[in-house]
Amino acid sequence: MRKYYLDNIRWITVVIVVLYHVFYMYNAEGVLGGIGQITNLTVQPYDIFQYLVYPWFMPVLFIVAGISSRLYLDKHLDKEFIKSRTTKLLVPSTIGLFVFQFIQGYVSMHLSEGAAELTSSGVPKFVIYLIMVASGSGVLWFVHLLWIYSVILVIVRKLEKGKLLEVGSRTPLWLIILFFFPVWGAAQILNTPIISVYRFAFYFIFFMLGYYVFSNEEVMDKMKKYAVIILVIGIALSITFAVLNFIIRGGTNYADKPVNRGPLYVACAYFGSLAMLAGMARYGDFSNSFTKWMSSHSFGLYVFHYLGISTVALVFAKNAILPAPLCYLLSLVAGFVFGYGLYAIISRIPFFRWAVLGISKKKVLKNEG
Repeated sequence: MRKYYLDNIRWITVVIVVLYHVFYMYNAEGVLGGIGQITNLTVQPYDIFQYLVYPWFMPVLFIVAGISSRLYLDKHLDKEFIKSRTTKLLVPSTIGLFVFQFIQGYVSMHLSEGAAELTSSGVPKFVIYLIMVASGSGVLWFVHLLWIYSVILVIVRKLEKGKLLEVGSRTPLWLIILFFFPVWGAAQILNTPIISVYRFAFYFIFFMLGYYVFSNEEVMDKMKKYAVIILVIGIALSITFAVLNFIIRGGTNYADKPVNRGPLYVACAYFGSLAMLAGMARYGDFSNSFTKWMSSHSFGLYVFHYLGISTVALVFAKNAILPAPLCYLLSLVAGFVFGYGLYAIISRIPFFRWAVLGISKKKVLKNEG
């Protein structure tokens, strides 16, 4: 039977990502990437939302990706898995950059004044285009890492020959708690120095725990049994992290070292992810017409939402054409309109649906049938 709670985790988390990126775009905490504060407030109290969700919303997506990989590999060969992941993940995050996502690079460069500097310095247009391509990856960092992890998983499976899955199915609850320590250790290594989201070891351990531990029904039965306790722990840690770093410390950069390598951040990331996983497994394992629609469109929302948010920021917020509250509201609306709208359009255009969204012709024919 389909695990509907996994579908629901995906689309709910992507909606949270959209909300997060609206606040992130105009944050007053010095977190680089957006245009920064556009209000006259000494403190933007709603910025606390970023601290509440940032540590755990991507880790839980990697756990879900690990579980989903197990479900796929239970019914398909390794080569089929790599082929499907290459089409779905690698193609959009490479070819897709050249045929569409360079537009995101254009917007991002103009937000940071990078385009003006390049033009004034006489850099050839083709070189500027290549820089836009490189800058257009944006939210696709998740897709990059997931493809790499999928390849590593196939190699690991060939080496361990199913023994780790058997061990993982017997994982006791106390050991799940102790997994915090290797997660904390992974947070300290293989972090890229400039683009802080590429945390190869940190997210890899979430992906592998998803595949080898949380994909097992025996483990998830335990998680569901203690879901309330896990939820309380996850929520309490997230609130503690937000209060400490936003209120007490006056707004730290939560997205970079030393904060994102500290024990409290890692505890939020790990136990916050477990809270979402256990809570949805117990209370969110259902499907209706709304959840099906949201689930089927979640990838498009993830891929395109930031273009809508950043375009509004470039056109209306950076030039102070609209007051700050309207910029926030319009950015939120644009995130969903661009996300769902561009997905509806591009998913219907041959070649582009493959290059930008990883939708193969075979899948299109299956859906039409």
